[in-house]
Amino acid sequence: MTEWVILVETMSDISQAETPHKVLRVSDYISKPTLFAGRRPYILNLSRSYSYQSEGYYASLLAEARGHRVSPSVQTMVELSAKGLYAHALPDLGERLSEALAKGAPKIDSLFVAFSKSEIPGYERLAREVSDWFRTPALEVDFDASAPHGIARVRMMSPHKLKDQRREFFLEAMGTYTSGRISAPKPRTPAKWSLAVLVDPKEQHAPSKPASIKRLADVAAKMGVEVEIIDPSDLTSLAEFDALFIRATTAIDNFTYRFARRAEQEGMPVIDDTHSMIRCTNKVYLKEILEKAGLPIPRTEILDKKTDLAAVFELLGSPVILKTPDGSFGNHMVKATSLDELKSAVKGMFDDTALIIAQEFIPTKFDWRIGVLNGEPLYACQYRMARGHWQIVKHNPGGKSTEGGFTTMPVEDAPPEVVDAAVRAARLIGEGLYGVDLKETEKGVVIIEINDNPSIDHDVEGAVMKDELWRRIISWFSTRLEERMGRVA
Repeated sequence: MTEWVILVETMSDISQAETPHKVLRVSDYISKPTLFAGRRPYILNLSRSYSYQSEGYYASLLAEARGHRVSPSVQTMVELSAKGLYAHALPDLGERLSEALAKGAPKIDSLFVAFSKSEIPGYERLAREVSDWFRTPALEVDFDASAPHGIARVRMMSPHKLKDQRREFFLEAMGTYTSGRISAPKPRTPAKWSLAVLVDPKEQHAPSKPASIKRLADVAAKMGVEVEIIDPSDLTSLAEFDALFIRATTAIDNFTYRFARRAEQEGMPVIDDTHSMIRCTNKVYLKEILEKAGLPIPRTEILDKKTDLAAVFELLGSPVILKTPDGSFGNHMVKATSLDELKSAVKGMFDDTALIIAQEFIPTKFDWRIGVLNGEPLYACQYRMARGHWQIVKHNPGGKSTEGGFTTMPVEDAPPEVVDAAVRAARLIGEGLYGVDLKETEKGVVIIEINDNPSIDHDVEGAVMKDELWRRIISWFSTRLEERMGRVA
């Protein structure tokens, strides 16, 4: 469970009787660096001032230096010190404001937000949005119809100024925020680190099944790491954890990127990091870096609306595989067997993207998937094509799908040239967790793509390694957390 510490300038600002958590003077926290030695509390900095070089500023700065989690962070203090520094957030906030007014929310001059809770009904989404951008205990958003996006100012509020009902609202919101979610039973080994595992309960083809995530949690508990499942609504609580493991399908334009971005801002180790997402989710980028590195890929052309499709069809042969740059799980892929089919397919695809990938078709009975973690091979699988289909996953009408079988084997039993190509490709992306898809052909191995968010289930990818697969992944996080604490110490 999270150890909460409330920092105040005087004990009358928030008294010990008003919260079950430890209340500490800011001056004591600043002057006693060993007060929480060996622990990593979550600091709620309720100083009277957050201005540059104030006690409140130094409290958050020292909390970060000591490896403690803190709200607000120094970065938030700096960003909210001038409108020009937080202007990047205004379009999103303005959109939430417009939505609230369109749905009948009362017109107000300002909105008070405490721990992502809105004081005024109807502005709940805006409250969560502004708290997602600026993680701080109390905020006030001033509105002005003549201002850009309808927002005149966003500012932090000092809780000691809150009176009567607003103070009660703040204390109630703080109590809810610090009460935590229902967690799994405590592991036998005392948890040294906490790992958030992000899932999307609505996702049909998740990268890991619930049973596999439970196995991950069981293994992690034995290693002193407490796992808690979070969902897309938990962004404001992310900083309570030490690390983030994303087990929802990643995309640049969905919640997974925002979680990864926030984790990186907090200095947390994260799989998948934002750089890996940007690189792996776009097949145009992958083509460029794989070709530049001299790694083998199928004959590939990048199409735009001006491309001579007849020339492409002649160059690549029939059939041609068309892919949108950001497709996943075999979605947004078309096999065109004639020039007319090619023209028809690209016409629809260009509605959503400026560029399309066209590749030669390489028929095989199975694809290789080599898992790579921290630049080293982790697992080796063969995924067979779905029965009567040219892909591993066949997407049927109505949203249902069928898959081919699989064969998992020790990495050392996989063809060395397949493993070598996969590792070299993954190292071009980063040091995280990747799944590299390859095909074996008469002319040699070719790399199909690099996945930043590969499927991992204990009965498929972990069929050979068993719990060792999860231990390797947990160790990746633990090693980075230990290194970070070493740097702080």
